[in-house]
Amino acid sequence: MKHISYPKIEQYRNIVASVKRNSEFEGLDENGDAIYNKTLPKPILQFKGTVKLHGTNASICYNSKDGLWIQSRQNIITVEKDNAGFAFFVESNKNEFMSLINKVIKEHKIDADLFTISIYGEWAGKGIQKSVGISQLDKAFYIFGLKISKPQDEEFNAYWLDSSNLRCKESKIYNVEDYQTYSIEVDFNQPELCQNKFVKITEQVEKECPISKAFGINNGLGEGVVWSTTYKGNIHRFKVKGQKHSVSKVKKLASVDVEKIESINKFVEYAVTENRFNQACQEIYKDDILDIKKLGDLIRWVISDINKEELDVLNKNNLEPKGIGRYVSNKVREMFFKQQKI
Repeated sequence: MKHISYPKIEQYRNIVASVKRNSEFEGLDENGDAIYNKTLPKPILQFKGTVKLHGTNASICYNSKDGLWIQSRQNIITVEKDNAGFAFFVESNKNEFMSLINKVIKEHKIDADLFTISIYGEWAGKGIQKSVGISQLDKAFYIFGLKISKPQDEEFNAYWLDSSNLRCKESKIYNVEDYQTYSIEVDFNQPELCQNKFVKITEQVEKECPISKAFGINNGLGEGVVWSTTYKGNIHRFKVKGQKHSVSKVKKLASVDVEKIESINKFVEYAVTENRFNQACQEIYKDDILDIKKLGDLIRWVISDINKEELDVLNKNNLEPKGIGRYVSNKVREMFFKQQKI
């Protein structure tokens, strides 16, 4: 048997970068190097959010050769070498857990001789963590993931299945999707515009955990929300924690001024024109072919020209040069790659 860890849950900024890069990927060249096209439109994806519980990551795994084994986030555990009593809980409810495993095998036609089934969740309740609503309840296992893997084959791509139908409430084996869930559409052409929605929902969950509330604990502190979507066959997950659970200011998703972003977008459309772009190309490239190595110089020229010629417009719209640089850069970059394709 081999420990099969649950993947690290990323931050929103990591998911934005990953989805954008995936959307720009066109294939491989003759040398096997990736080809990216930054002019391709970015996707609009629907994210589903489930309550993030403040406990400890736990899982069970099974295949025919090794049978059932129990895991913490980083180790295989046993009753003798336990993690907050989870191994003891599984051994005490082994028939119920095997029933869930057999359900997965039957419904998804999994060959347990070849594949390993892993059911992931949060082991949470009294004595595991403090100062949250869920810590006032008896210990229980809350399922949130189901993975099929082949640890003996390094080239095999493990995949995820829907885990929403796995539960055994009589044995305190619950499912996070039985409680409050959320949905937000993210336009990856401007992903920052959704940040306020994520923040608002996180604040609601932190103020009162929906799962502990379902068990009669009112005003119990919640941790946050885990968001996920599937794009091009890959699952993208990120977490947003409330301020009281954020270990650093960086990890707490910041609110954004939507009206200001809209004002910046309007200014960029006004200022980064074809004429200004063509003038910049003439200054930087003269009569040469557009070279990506000088793209940075091209962007800097446009920003500098805007700062010289459009200060009055910036001031009128309560904008500052340092606040528009990233948006101008993106627009110039988009125009550059479009020009290269002509």
